[in-house]
Amino acid sequence: MPLFSIIIGTYNDWTALGPCLHSLTQQKDGPDFEVIVVDDGSDETAPEVIRQWAECLPLIVMSRPHAGVSSARNYGVQNSHGAILLFADADSRLRPNCLSALASTIATSLAHNYFQLRLVGDGVGIAGRAEALRLMTLQKQLLGSDGCIRYLNTAGFAIRRSAVDINRGVFDPSAIRGEDTLLLAELIQRGELPFFVTEAIVEHHVPLSLMECLRKGIRSALLESGTFDGIASKGIRIRMTHRDRLRMLWSMWKASAEPSIGRSAWFALTMRQSLERATSFIYPLFRSRYDSTEIS
Repeated sequence: MPLFSIIIGTYNDWTALGPCLHSLTQQKDGPDFEVIVVDDGSDETAPEVIRQWAECLPLIVMSRPHAGVSSARNYGVQNSHGAILLFADADSRLRPNCLSALASTIATSLAHNYFQLRLVGDGVGIAGRAEALRLMTLQKQLLGSDGCIRYLNTAGFAIRRSAVDINRGVFDPSAIRGEDTLLLAELIQRGELPFFVTEAIVEHHVPLSLMECLRKGIRSALLESGTFDGIASKGIRIRMTHRDRLRMLWSMWKASAEPSIGRSAWFALTMRQSLERATSFIYPLFRSRYDSTEIS
């Protein structure tokens, strides 16, 4: 039985998935693992170029009708065998020592069941530099003195199998978007924040232009609104306060002085976050107005 089951839910992400699988072939001194790719009803089935990775990876490609990424990941969990479930996205790139660093940390952190890997941006183009800036400052600000972090991102997140109801899965399938944030809220409620694994690094690849990133941000804010409403109804504070946001903006501004980042990345990131924030405020107003109109 492998130590890791690496579960990747994908939907029309075949181009991005190839480099992700390649990064798994480059792991150094890593433990045994299996790779489970769950196709969430893509327009086209997995191409041969993806299936050929099975020649050098313990890879299984599974398909199911389109039901959302949460259901896809849960399906992967139900068909996994590893003691540790590691979730990654199609646009994730694991650095060569990622799995060995994660295995070492898990072996010496018996008090923890949940592990957030350190995410970095690819730094390519203004969108890539903005993502690098966002992840760097966000993780720094949300990391606690005890090594746990108030952050969870399925681009690189691991959980012990013993902490999971395998039949139920890990993620709430009703969450169209923001299912990792919903899981974080549940962990906060139970007092079990993920342990941050600094040396296990996952690079988030951003192939989009700035305008495409802005559109994606707005769409994500729309889709996540229902998830955040559900979290708020439980009385769990997950969003940052205004003071926290200002502190993070200032921290990002200082970090953007680095030549590898640049001020343009700060402006791009600030624009995206402002649009997302405005969308999250405005959309519920229109939705409630629409609902009241329907009722009347």
